[in-house]
Amino acid sequence: MVRQAGKQNCGRIVLVSFLSLLATGLVFDFLWASSHRFSSIGMSLPSSVTTVVGKLPPNSNDTKKKKDNGKERKLSATFQDLDAPELQWEKMAPAPVPRLDGAAIQIRNFLYVFAGYGNINLVHSHVDIYNFLDNTWGGRLDMPKEMAHSHLGMVTDGRYIYIVTGQYGPQCRGPTAKTFVLDTDTNTWSDFVPLPVPRYAPATQLWRGRLHVMGGSKENRHTPGLEHWSIAVKDGKALEKEWRSEIPIPRGGPHRACVVVDDRLFVLGGQEGDFMAKPASPIFKCSRRMEVVFSDVYMLDEEMKWKVMPSMPKPDSHIEFAWKVVNNSIVIVGGTTEKHPETKKMVLVGEIFQFNLNTMKWYVIGKLPYRVKTTLVGYWDGQLYFTSGQRDKGPDDPAPRKVMADMWRTKLILYP
Repeated sequence: MVRQAGKQNCGRIVLVSFLSLLATGLVFDFLWASSHRFSSIGMSLPSSVTTVVGKLPPNSNDTKKKKDNGKERKLSATFQDLDAPELQWEKMAPAPVPRLDGAAIQIRNFLYVFAGYGNINLVHSHVDIYNFLDNTWGGRLDMPKEMAHSHLGMVTDGRYIYIVTGQYGPQCRGPTAKTFVLDTDTNTWSDFVPLPVPRYAPATQLWRGRLHVMGGSKENRHTPGLEHWSIAVKDGKALEKEWRSEIPIPRGGPHRACVVVDDRLFVLGGQEGDFMAKPASPIFKCSRRMEVVFSDVYMLDEEMKWKVMPSMPKPDSHIEFAWKVVNNSIVIVGGTTEKHPETKKMVLVGEIFQFNLNTMKWYVIGKLPYRVKTTLVGYWDGQLYFTSGQRDKGPDDPAPRKVMADMWRTKLILYP
């Protein structure tokens, strides 16, 4: 009996010792894990680190997640957004139809809004007119049947609107060389001298009594054009029978702003390349190609030489009718920038830029209600207006989605 009790006591001692060691190990493990967890949470990272966008270092958990769902962490969808002041936007009466890749010309208190896609399979063939005096859409004009429906070159002398080439039809159909003039006093159309070759979205301006057309995309819709032509004009009529070749533009391509201020011609932004028609597609279905968006700014001087000017705050395209000249500044609204580096999707612009021609400096002067491309812009009584275009998918996704008819305005405040 004594021997049996001794064995029981010995067993108890071994059991108690084992449990004590186990408890000590658990406590140590808990304290070790806690100290690491709390020290990592409590540590403040430098701001430069918190704003860096990129992939985290791989670890076992990341590897496991990749194996589980086959997905990688993507860069923030808003990484291109620039800091800009918040603006108070007022929603106005929407345009009669939504428009993408349309055109707009302001003459006095009227904004003439032309053509454009309703959707990829539908194009408009009329002009809507907005009156800034009473903020209403009132007039409508049918376009000539042979006039292009999108990617137009366009400019006005204050009465006559010159409409140059562009794409005829929906999807990615071919361009036309046909050119027209609209007399806004009589609301009548007339034919004009065709461009030597068809072009998509060429930069177009009136300068020193001549209509200048340059750049754009060539007949395949993708290859940038460098050619530059001009023709003498007056009162909506050509004073010459043929276009004259001029100094080529330094960098070709479509979707750029072309502005004349104080006898200086500026070409801003744009891109090289564009969607093309899918080979053998009976409907000329659009097929994505690689395009390069740039921030280049060029000025043509009195000696007919191109000069390089300060670049835009970021690459910007689809801005051919997204600008106004106000107080010796060029104001540009929205557009598209470089594609997302991982998803390769198009990225829209949600800022307003100012190029001060007194200081030759760029400023980011405001945020739009949403990111949007091919805006159609007007200015009246201190208010900046824009309508139409294609907006983003939401605050966290700058890719294009819905074609809009909305009209917005805000008080324009410029840097001196």
